[in-house]
Amino acid sequence: MPKITQLLFDCDNTLVLSEELAFEACAELSNEMLEKHNIADRYTGPGLMTTFVGQNFRGVVTGLQQKHGFKLSDAEVDEYVSRELGKVIETLEAKAEPCVGVMSVLEELDKSKKYGMAVVSSSALSRVQASVKKVGQEKYFPKDHIFSAATSLPVPTTKPDPAIYLHACKVIGKEPGECVAVEDSKSGTLSAVRAGIPTVGYVGSYGGVIKQKEMAEVLKEAGVKVIMDDWSQFMDCMAQIEAM
Repeated sequence: MPKITQLLFDCDNTLVLSEELAFEACAELSNEMLEKHNIADRYTGPGLMTTFVGQNFRGVVTGLQQKHGFKLSDAEVDEYVSRELGKVIETLEAKAEPCVGVMSVLEELDKSKKYGMAVVSSSALSRVQASVKKVGQEKYFPKDHIFSAATSLPVPTTKPDPAIYLHACKVIGKEPGECVAVEDSKSGTLSAVRAGIPTVGYVGSYGGVIKQKEMAEVLKEAGVKVIMDDWSQFMDCMAQIEAM
């Protein structure tokens, strides 16, 4: 394995406890779409998150259309995506908190200078920037090393498409094998693994031991190299990957 010199962190529920907050806003707009198309089903934030965790809202809208058999025009999709972004950013700026234990790890990594650090997310760039700023993490990441599948690419996409990870590697100037990704979702893990990046699966943001064990198996099946259930284990996880 090449020497690891770059870390690529997912944002939502990996660096910042933002996923639940964001999906509450997503659910409100998703239910509006369903009502508009005379579809009786309704979603709660947690229910929507269970189905679409790791995807941005454009991906959620695509999934809802496929699952429930309705069609939106491109203009309608763009309008919903814009409205969702505004709602989510307002909520995150008020309520977002860092994932438990991550701040001390970022500080240690920043001081060591052993690895470059970047954020690679499905979420819109302005949302990611708002999240890391709210919790005091923006100082750890160069502004041009925060990447969004929804915003940073010529054609918007979402994980599990590996395009955003490949784009990040190209911009940073690293080969995928020189990087390690940290992901909490199946779609995010598949994105990184399909890009050829060794991946740490983080399950610490899932509530309860049973759910964490369940997600650990999901992420293992998706291709993570090691599982981390607490940020205090990160350096040990890196040592395991670097020894492979």
